[in-house]
Amino acid sequence: MQKKIPMRQCLGCREMKPKRELIRAVKSPEGVISLDFKGKAAGRGAYICPSADCLKKAIKGKALEKAFSSQIPPEVYEELERQMEAVK
Repeated sequence: MQKKIPMRQCLGCREMKPKRELIRAVKSPEGVISLDFKGKAAGRGAYICPSADCLKKAIKGKALEKAFSSQIPPEVYEELERQMEAVK
């Protein structure tokens, strides 16, 4: 019997992909937004493909703001872009 693979939707391209292929953005209980590469951080999570294109689409469509139900300052987006570039 095969083990079920958890699927999540990317905020940028809106495609369903296996959870392990995506990067989790998390809003902690304190309200800090960061990337969670291990998928274990406490807080509300939203998933995005590990590509700059998907991040740009998510920023343009304000997908992170909708997912976290709060305004996100531009410096947070810049930090997310830096963290994503560091992983490549």
